[in-house]
Amino acid sequence: MGSEIKAGGPMRVLVTGGSGLVGKAIEHVVQQEAGKLEGEEWIFLSSKDGDLVLTLSQRDNIKINDNVLQTAHEMGVTKVVSCLSSCIFPDKTTYPIDETMIHNGPPHDSNFGYSHAKRMIDVQNRAYFQQYGHRYTAVIPTNVFGPYDNFNIENGHVLSALINKTYKAKKDGTPVIVCGSGAPRRQFIYSLDLGRLIIWALREYKEIDPIILSVGEEDEVSIKEAVEMIANALDFKGEIHFDTTLSDGQMRKTASNAKLRRYLPNFTYTPLKEAIKMTCDWFVANYDIART
Repeated sequence: MGSEIKAGGPMRVLVTGGSGLVGKAIEHVVQQEAGKLEGEEWIFLSSKDGDLVLTLSQRDNIKINDNVLQTAHEMGVTKVVSCLSSCIFPDKTTYPIDETMIHNGPPHDSNFGYSHAKRMIDVQNRAYFQQYGHRYTAVIPTNVFGPYDNFNIENGHVLSALINKTYKAKKDGTPVIVCGSGAPRRQFIYSLDLGRLIIWALREYKEIDPIILSVGEEDEVSIKEAVEMIANALDFKGEIHFDTTLSDGQMRKTASNAKLRRYLPNFTYTPLKEAIKMTCDWFVANYDIART
């Protein structure tokens, strides 16, 4: 149904995981960028009465996925947009990866369970469409970062963990120690850009097949380049060391955004340096409440 208004009441949009990185970005777009349409009621965190659902929560994935989609079916929800991850793609593949390659082989061992749980959303979406005609779909963002992210050095997203690590190194007068060689390359997408794209997918994207939400291949950067941008944003003048005794993980996960560009050829992404600077500024200003 997209953004169509239901007769007799508002079009309710329920966002699970609404207090996290992507949920907060969507809330910002809805509330501060005129992203809310007339007749819509956006509900963050929890509700049983959503007509449209964005599911962004990330723990116990198989149970969450099954419960959300089954409940959506039972409650007559018009559309569900689930959030997958680029780690679902096969470890051994050709590049750039695209939406047709998801089930072509096993994922990287470092994300085996999480990746398979996320893949099952695509399987379930197809099954609900075949059996009931439901328009449930999924988006696949690449590496997301931004305000309200998990900045924990041990288990946070790579860019946000490096922001915290660099901030602490500056405060303590110590070097920044980066895990691995710094050579792996990633496509980073700013959370507010992703929020805008997810809202577009909710209203306008009609396919059941998932769609990659990413910057272009030409915007891929190395971890070393990303750390240098962070150091510049935080005005860190100390040394940066790369611990090559630690694993690099996947060297690349280059994704094609050709499908997205066919729909949105003129969408403008926030430049990476600018997005990193805004995220660093938010982290410093909100250190006491940030997830560290």
